[in-house]
Parts: sequence; C-alpha cells; structure tokens
Amino acid sequence: MSSSPPSDRKPPEFRLLLVVVAVAALVRLATLGLYPLIDPTEPRYAEIGRRMAVLGDWITPWIGDGVPFWGKPPFSFWLTAGSFKLFGIGEFTARLPHWICGVLVVWLLWDFAARRSRREAAYAAALAAGSALFFASSGAVMTDMALALGLTMAMRGFWLALQETGAARLREEAILVLGLAIGLLAKGPLALVLAGIPVAAWAVATGNLRRVFATLHWKTALAAIFALSVPWYLMAEARTPGFLDYFIVGEHWNRFLVSGWEGDLYGHSHAFPRGTIWLFALLALMPWTVLVPVAAWRWRHLAQPGRTEDRSLSIYLAAWALAPCVLFTLSGNILWTYVLPGIPAAAFLAAIWLARLPAAQVERRLLAGGVALTAVVGLALVLAYDAGDFERQTSARALVHDYESRRSAGEPLIFFRKRPLSGAFYSGGQAGEVMTPEELQQRLAGGPAWVAIKERHREGVPEELLDAMQPVVRGGEYDLYYAGPHLISRALAAPDRAR
Repeated sequence: MSSSPPSDRKPPEFRLLLVVVAVAALVRLATLGLYPLIDPTEPRYAEIGRRMAVLGDWITPWIGDGVPFWGKPPFSFWLTAGSFKLFGIGEFTARLPHWICGVLVVWLLWDFAARRSRREAAYAAALAAGSALFFASSGAVMTDMALALGLTMAMRGFWLALQETGAARLREEAILVLGLAIGLLAKGPLALVLAGIPVAAWAVATGNLRRVFATLHWKTALAAIFALSVPWYLMAEARTPGFLDYFIVGEHWNRFLVSGWEGDLYGHSHAFPRGTIWLFALLALMPWTVLVPVAAWRWRHLAQPGRTEDRSLSIYLAAWALAPCVLFTLSGNILWTYVLPGIPAAAFLAAIWLARLPAAQVERRLLAGGVALTAVVGLALVLAYDAGDFERQTSARALVHDYESRRSAGEPLIFFRKRPLSGAFYSGGQAGEVMTPEELQQRLAGGPAWVAIKERHREGVPEELLDAMQPVVRGGEYDLYYAGPHLISRALAAPDRAR
C-alpha cells in the first residue's frame, strides 16, 4: 500500500453516499440530548465524569462518596468530565465526546482506505457508520467507543508504518503508539490483546513475522506506550490500594473466564451461553448482515477480479475484525458492545469486495439505503422513547424532576433499596438510599423526606410507614411518596411493628 494519491481523482460517483453518511451522523448528533441517560451504563459513567469534573480529581474515578470506581481506566471519564467542564452538565454534553470519537474512527477508516481507493473508502465509511452497534455507540456514554478509537489508530498505524518510509513511517508509528496508549487508558490490557492477536495472526499467515520486528522501532514504541499509560496505573494504586488486583485479575480474568462471576463491585455479571459473541456480532452489524449477503448473491456474476495485493490486506482485516469474537468465544460474561473494535476492519474488508460490483447498484441501492435505514430506525426509536412511558422504566430523570419541582428546602430524596445510577446523576449525587425498613424509619425520624419505592419493594415497607406516606407520583419503575411530619410521629410511636 502506498501513500501516493489514488488514481480515482474524478468527481466521485459516491458523493450521494457520503452525503447520506454525513446526514446520518448529524441525525445522531441531533438526538444526543433528546432522551435521558439510560440505566445502568450511561448514568454510571456520566456520574463518574460529573464527580471528576466537580472534584477536580483526574486520577481516581469516584462512583460515590468515598467509593472509587476500579472497573475501568479513566480515558472515557476524562472525555466526559472535560465536556462537562466546557459546556455544562447534561445528556448532550455527556454523550458529545463519544460521538466525536465515533466521527474520528470513521475518518481514520476513510483515510486508511482512501490510500487504495476513494470508492473503497466511501464504502468502508458507510458500512461502519451504518452498522447498528456503531450508530448506537456513537453517542452513548460508554468506554467502548474510546477503545474502538484507540484500536483503530493502532491497527491503521501498524499497517501503514510497514508500507511507508522516512517521516511518513515515523508518523504512523506515532499513531500506533498513541492508539495503544489510549486503549490501555480506556479499557486496560485488553487493548494489547485485541491488537496483538490480529497482528500475530497476519504476520504468521503471510510470512511477515521477521519483517514486523525488523521494520518497526519496537523498543522505542513500547517505551513510549508504557510511559504514556503506566504512570496513571501506579498513581491509581497508590491513591486507592487494591485497584490493580481487582482490575487486572477480576476484570481481565474472572469476568471473561468465570461465567456468572460474582465479584463485580459495580454491577452484575452476564451468564450467556459460550459462543454468544458471534450472535452479538451478527446483530451488531445489522443491516449489513442481511443486505451484503443478498447483494453478494444477486450480483455475484457481475463481480470484477480483485487486486493481487488484496490477499495480505484482507487477511489482516479479517484477523482484526474477528479478534473480539475469537477472544470472547469461550466467555459467557459478555455484552454485544465487545465486538465494536472489530467493526472498522469488517467494514473495510466488505468494502474491498463490494468495490468489485457495479457502482450504481452498490452505492445507491445497498449502501445509501442501508445507512438511511439505520438512521431512520435510530431516530424513530428516540422519538418513540420520548413519546412513550419508557423513560420512567429506564431512568430516574423524570422522578428526580418530580421531586425537585415539589420539594421544600432541605427535604431529601431517599431511594428504598439500591439507588439507581441515574438517580445519583440527576440529583447531583444528593439522593440517598436505605436498604432496610429499619434504616428507612431512622432516616424519616430525622425530618420530612421524599421516598422513591419500586412497586415490588412495597411489601418490604412496614404498613404503618407505607400508610402514613402520601403517594404523589405513581407509575414507572419507582413511585414517589412524601413523608411529612405526621409520618415521623406514627413511625416512632410503633417501632415494634416494623418488618
């Protein structure tokens, strides 16, 4: 692969396709603030970013008062906290940096593929941007898009560093180094594994192992990668001892190899059947998992021969795309977002093949239509969410707003049983929680309060407490009650009746 300008310099026939991709990206941007942060993932990471911005502590992520979050490194939290500092706290600003990460991934993919062909670059950008998981993740408050950005930088930098010479090679090696450092600070050592598997597989399969070690400045690169990432790990362990044991052993061994692992401090494990990651990959790549095979069958007789150099690149891209699925095949504790780092490679690989087909059918009927479909479905889901009662089922935003519009000065909001993460974020960390009826009674003895109770937890509340509380808002995940001064006297008068 050469960095020389591609031959297809004429006005591209794929201009419409690029316009559709840009419109889809703008649609995603426009929807970022139209719906609340959805429990449990988005408000968890947004709350960590909010606390980081408020406290000014850029070393230790905090999930609660005095409770460090050891589950992930801080890169995505830095992005969210930085956005909060610049633009204020809200749904749009929480999601904005992750949307920017998605745009950067698509741009890096375009620039990578355009060194061969602008047509392939347009196809790859459309396939990545229009996949269901990528579209959804580009603007979700998670750590996965930051990892995808780092891995895309690393994999693109590695490949081009082997092809370039002189200053261009040094530039690509710098992109490789920065990408792996971002990966280590976004997800941890998993980034090295996701990059190392495809690089090793490609080098062995194509006989390039010696070339890999002889061409690149690995000693300098590794020193730079660790210099950019390891200091944070050491400072984090020094600030909150126990972090490294939990994060390295728990999150990188037990989480993936121990199905139903119960050591998660911040959520719950996912016990899917082993091999489910492949099903997740098919879902993540929708609608292309249906449209591309149909196109391949329908237009198979029109396909043109591929380039002779396609084989080596195709092996590399296939290994990169499949690495997450291969790595997590034997794991049951997974999410569908785990396949996200492989989507850019899958998009590039499919683009190489689709570029052999007649341009008009592929660009207008298949790709433009598929991207538009994803954008329309995404917009429809947001509008349906906003119009329906889904908000009260998946977020405490509406309940917190109900409380804030009705409270008097000093009256706290208390969640009976565990406080949802969205309750923490939307209350600015002020909402409290009580786990037992006795704790609830003690809190109410201190003065009037607002109490949020799930319907299925109502039977755990003593009758005299529940009868004395006034239901204010019913429906959704939580009911909101007001516990006025009269409740305190009733509760204290009959303490022995508490269940």
